[in-house]
Amino acid sequence: MELLSKQPTLKLPEKMFTGDAWADVIYRGEEPSRARANVVRFAPGARTAWHSHGLGQTLYIVEGIALIQSRDGGILEAHPGDVVWTPPGEEHWHGAAPDRFMVHIALWETDDVAWLDHVTDAQYTGPRHSTRTP
Repeated sequence: MELLSKQPTLKLPEKMFTGDAWADVIYRGEEPSRARANVVRFAPGARTAWHSHGLGQTLYIVEGIALIQSRDGGILEAHPGDVVWTPPGEEHWHGAAPDRFMVHIALWETDDVAWLDHVTDAQYTGPRHSTRTP
């Protein structure tokens, strides 16, 4: 057993994020492990750029309302306790609703991430569907 030392919180770069977002590394496996886990905190309106993961990504929503969209799909409004999977190679973005902070745990394998264009305001404010039923 090993107690891992906590790394400093990272401000996430404008090249890959719109608005303010910070990450705390939970785990970054060393070969042969490929596991990655971060707690990511988004300010209201903050979001990732479009991107995809070579082996997919799982998001566990901890706090707030997450907005998640795949290319050519609708925006999913996810809530605390929801788990969202994006398969390998699927272009997507995720971030906070415009009126509240959002925290999720991101789980993925390897650093095979393709960062693409930023999400436009028109894409960000598109129609949503919620994981909660009325």
